[in-house]
Amino acid sequence: MSIAIVTGSSGLVGSETVKFLIDKNYSVIGIDNDSRKYFFGTSTNEVKDFLIKEFKQFTHHNIDIRDYESLKNLFQQLRNDIKLIVHSAAQPSHDWAIKEPLTDFTINANGTLNLLELTNQYCPSATFIQVSTNKVYGDTPNRLPLEELNTRYEIKNNHNYYKGIDENMSIDNSTHSLFGVSKCAGDLLAQEYGKNLGLNVGIFRGGCITGPNHAGAELHGFLNYLVKANIEEIKYTIYGYKGKQVRDNIHSYDLANCFWHFHQNPKKGEVYNMGGGRNNSCSILEAISIIEEITNKKMKFTVADTPRVGDHQWYISDVSKFKRDYPKWDFKYSLRETIKQIIKRYKK
Repeated sequence: MSIAIVTGSSGLVGSETVKFLIDKNYSVIGIDNDSRKYFFGTSTNEVKDFLIKEFKQFTHHNIDIRDYESLKNLFQQLRNDIKLIVHSAAQPSHDWAIKEPLTDFTINANGTLNLLELTNQYCPSATFIQVSTNKVYGDTPNRLPLEELNTRYEIKNNHNYYKGIDENMSIDNSTHSLFGVSKCAGDLLAQEYGKNLGLNVGIFRGGCITGPNHAGAELHGFLNYLVKANIEEIKYTIYGYKGKQVRDNIHSYDLANCFWHFHQNPKKGEVYNMGGGRNNSCSILEAISIIEEITNKKMKFTVADTPRVGDHQWYISDVSKFKRDYPKWDFKYSLRETIKQIIKRYKK
């Protein structure tokens, strides 16, 4: 049985990947120290306990990815039995990063470096998946020529980026947020270990990754927290852009499936923008409308004038490059189906 290591294994992307790989007959080692509780006050231990109980092929390790020696002991034991590393552990919030920049950077940058270097030393033929973010582009997308419509900002349909933003957009000379900078560092390190040192590395710059297993918090987990706010009648604050800022949303299963397809034919440090694409895009106002329609409950919300630093006014991922390289992959879940799943899971 092949072995995979999944960091952040109790989080949304990590837990989805664990289940996906076990279904592919992998033995999965999860690395997660429940940092989410420290970040947002919501623990992921329930997910960890479920994975341990449900899957005999799953083993959990309570390791901080900044702890090089503990990681090294694990990699030394397994060596070339490790066929795949999916690195989804991160500090994931703009707002939180500015409170503790050292914590944010050492997790997102130094932790990534630890894992890449140990892969290079002990299992260099393995596939390494770096879960990056569209925030590496900083606020450059905000320079696009947008027009304001009734419920969203939009780009003209003859513009080069109408289908979405591709990997050619510069990550330089923009305001990123400190979180965006730390993720940039991890992104570039992963590219370097692929392009320079020859490792099999894929970098996936996610849009809004979502799904029913996301522990949504106000500072992170857009759709899930919207559902929570609607059902629990919490007043939601929209930061800037009149609530018309646009995001594309990808179900965590579809992202895990991207990792799998890449693993079947890996490349050396290749970058992919990976979100839900135009068909799965919505503004916050549009998301609220869909949730209200499904739950039959009105949303309580207010709109603040000032957007978050480095936040995107309009972002849709162009996934054409990945589809060209891996034509057998496609989306399984639509935006509406994903929201229905989130609502069903939350009510349950």
